[in-house]
Amino acid sequence: MEAKFSQLTLDVIGLAVFNYNFDSLTADSPVIEAVYTALKEAEARSTDLLPYWKIDLLRKVIPRQIKAEKAVTVIRQTVEELIAKCKKIVEAEGEQIDGEEYVNDADPSILRFLLASREEVSSVQLRDDLLSMLVAGHETTGSVLTWTLYLLSKDPSSLMRAQEEVDRVLQGRSPKYADIKELKYVTRCINESLRLYPHPPVLLRRALVPDVLPGNYKVNAGQDVMISVYNVRRSPQVWDNAEEFMPERFDLGGPVPNETNTDFRFIPFSGGPRKCLGDQFAMMEAIVALAIFLQRMNFELVPDQNISMTTGATIHTTNGLYMTLSQRQVQPRFASAASR
Repeated sequence: MEAKFSQLTLDVIGLAVFNYNFDSLTADSPVIEAVYTALKEAEARSTDLLPYWKIDLLRKVIPRQIKAEKAVTVIRQTVEELIAKCKKIVEAEGEQIDGEEYVNDADPSILRFLLASREEVSSVQLRDDLLSMLVAGHETTGSVLTWTLYLLSKDPSSLMRAQEEVDRVLQGRSPKYADIKELKYVTRCINESLRLYPHPPVLLRRALVPDVLPGNYKVNAGQDVMISVYNVRRSPQVWDNAEEFMPERFDLGGPVPNETNTDFRFIPFSGGPRKCLGDQFAMMEAIVALAIFLQRMNFELVPDQNISMTTGATIHTTNGLYMTLSQRQVQPRFASAASR
């Protein structure tokens, strides 16, 4: 399931950011392989103690580094080609954003919006920002969906409640933007999954100047500070029944939990000026994908599999997550309402 969800989210972010369909669910391509190679390398570097990849000689002889360099080159060339293609179209059509509202039904991608805004930004900066969104923006959401499905499969009452909400809100049709705010319990299931399996499990910040943290902990300039989000989310000092999957711990009638309204107990996308820039997009993507899956599929864990986790930039299943799927029929009372 994790591999399929990761492919799904890669296709979604390809269309949303570039208006480009990777079609990774049904086809293989050098770009897809390069994205996964780059992501694995980024995860490895986030935990390696010695940054040997900064040494030119080692980077040219170590097989893993050679493969990673080639992957990054493929991704950069692809992104540069997509930028050039979109820029050519924008200039040919003379498109320019006038006012606050921008709608382009033919190409609603982020790239088209940025180029049409005519903001002064270097090609390298634009390429690198979009590359970051491409590589980092799909794997996290894929992992969120994987662990949410795993948790729901082990909690039949929560699964039934989530499916009932989906049937009631969607009435047998595909979700619309207005439905997202009505899928409150589905959203809380994702929130609770993020609490138990945060992405990333560790936040890293580097001090630019000497500082003293609460508790009189001195930090020197250039020193890294690591925050174990995973431990905070599972601490009994912070959460009641911390190890249990309880979507209802987040009030359905209250605001969607975030870092500020939970006093930083729950920081799904970090916080402050360096908070994840794609947080709203990621949540909407996860809600819509999960709602469609719950609407259309029944699922149960394949028995006798060892489900463990491997941490890196995200929390992966070590050996994958295998499920038995079957098509689900919308409950009759909702199906009849949708046909009227």
